[in-house]
Amino acid sequence: METRELRYFVAVAEELHFGRAAQRLGMAQPPLSRAVAQLERRLGTPLLTRSSRSVALTPAGEVLLAEGRAALAAVEAAERRTRRAGAVDRPGVVLAVKAGASAELLAKLLDAYAAEPGSAPVEVLLCAVGEQGPVLRDGRADVALLHLPFDTLAGLDAEELGTEGQVAVLPAGHALTGRTDVSLADLDDLPGLPAPRWTGPGGRPDGPGPEVRDHAQLLQLVQLGRTYTVLPESVRAQLPEGVVTVPVRDAPRVTTVIAWPPHSRSRPVADLVRTALRL
Repeated sequence: METRELRYFVAVAEELHFGRAAQRLGMAQPPLSRAVAQLERRLGTPLLTRSSRSVALTPAGEVLLAEGRAALAAVEAAERRTRRAGAVDRPGVVLAVKAGASAELLAKLLDAYAAEPGSAPVEVLLCAVGEQGPVLRDGRADVALLHLPFDTLAGLDAEELGTEGQVAVLPAGHALTGRTDVSLADLDDLPGLPAPRWTGPGGRPDGPGPEVRDHAQLLQLVQLGRTYTVLPESVRAQLPEGVVTVPVRDAPRVTTVIAWPPHSRSRPVADLVRTALRL
């Protein structure tokens, strides 16, 4: 199969309408219909059921949609990484991290790696919640700091860097700040202090709490007494005035890992991973 054919099929499968798919692809409908029919003949199985009113995926079509998306993503990732490796100046490495997370570790890692002989330039790509994995898989990043159990390592190689507990981050003066620890149940339905609603990928869009887009915005809302949050305990080193942390005894422990695509042959990525493990 050609990538062109996969793009055609994925567009039709996602739109379930040949006209809309053709418009999305910037082409006429008849050649699109012929290309999909030719793909079906080559594979020896129908991918779509068509009627005058609707288009639907067959079981084979559902499989090809999932596989086709993955294949196209891999091609795009290969293009991005190849262009980066072929840069005229010294090839660098793109490190994806969640904004506001692992700040102390990140600073130490960048300093230690920069001191290595022959180290490459490192571009830090700050991501919203849940974005590090996707940007690593689609080629926008070469390596990433991820956090288990919140991020998934599916399709990636990784090494653990450390595990820590979590703390509740509360506005100063809140009744719970005088306790030595709290439970997750203690934080449910706090009067006047609803949980935030993350708007990014993997976020929590529902609920009465304020809408949050990034870490800095979240901490400012905690300062103002509008919400609370639960974060890894290493966040204590970078908290602003006006907030207090309390250990959450039954919160899942957070493991920070450094992850990269399993087929990567990048020397800078390997050196960066080795530096992280040494730290």
